[in-house]
Amino acid sequence: MPIDRLLAIDVGAGTQDILLFEGGKPMENCVKLLLPSMSTIMAQKIKEATAQGEDIFLTGNLMGGGPNASALKAHLRAGYRIFATPLAAKTIRDDLKEVRAMGVEIVEEPPDNATVIETRDIDLRSLGRALALFNLELPREYAIAVQDHGEQPGISQRRFRFQQWERFVKAGGQLESLAYREVPPYLTRMKAVQRDAPGSLMMDTGSAAIWGALCDEVVAARQDEGLIVVNVGNQHVLAALVKGERVWGLFEHHTVLMNKEKLVDHIERLRQGVLTNDEVYEDHGHGAFIHPDYKGPFRFVTITGPNRRMAQGLGYMAVPYGDMMLTGCFGLVAAAQKTVLGDDR
Repeated sequence: MPIDRLLAIDVGAGTQDILLFEGGKPMENCVKLLLPSMSTIMAQKIKEATAQGEDIFLTGNLMGGGPNASALKAHLRAGYRIFATPLAAKTIRDDLKEVRAMGVEIVEEPPDNATVIETRDIDLRSLGRALALFNLELPREYAIAVQDHGEQPGISQRRFRFQQWERFVKAGGQLESLAYREVPPYLTRMKAVQRDAPGSLMMDTGSAAIWGALCDEVVAARQDEGLIVVNVGNQHVLAALVKGERVWGLFEHHTVLMNKEKLVDHIERLRQGVLTNDEVYEDHGHGAFIHPDYKGPFRFVTITGPNRRMAQGLGYMAVPYGDMMLTGCFGLVAAAQKTVLGDDR
């Protein structure tokens, strides 16, 4: 059965991009929201506590880092205490020994006189209240994207994350395998989101961006001949070789370490199939992998992401349904439709 109503949430470092999809309605007329991410909101609360000279207590769910991580470090440097439940503490580091070494105190019960700050990547209760003000109800179905490095003790997060990308490409690189109903146990951030939104379809933000860019009609028209999709996000740059429904290779780097010259170089060498994993990793990126059977070069380049200005002039700026900032949400909807109308994973 086609999807009737779906809430798609693309959780980034700075914003959470939200689409209330309603079947039978033009995508352009669906309700859209662009809000601060929960990490950004949490960081502001931490800064307020620091300014007031208050200790803080973190409780709730595991969530992503980003702005909250630097705010927590600044709070400790200012001489104030941080208490956290074991689950909330994993927001800071997967290894609780490392969290304790930073000066965070792991506790089960809230201490006296500490400001309580809840940790979670999505807040459906608040979203429901906001929508209710406009006579709208939350859908029963959710599709949510977060970036999840994965948890694997003893292995670099960057190395482990890219091992998953490499395994995906080697296994055939089918786009639909990037969407999860059953999340692997090592993707702990996605598992945490599913605790707050049971039954939700989960994707990585990079995967959602790739799929969403393909929703642009100009991009879709070049899909069968092969193309390069580039997502320049607030924290990461992801570029993928895509042909039909298959990803043939990709690289992932940190946005802060990229500039236009380096981006041009990496895209061209990805296109030629010669960009190596070691050089990207040694440059403090995540890595690169190109399937040995890749037959390029793919000439057409499409660009999306909030920092797409870095790639100005390098290719076509994707605007699926006329709204670049909702690219990830459009990818989530497309993935949800695929799993409902095709094979449900």
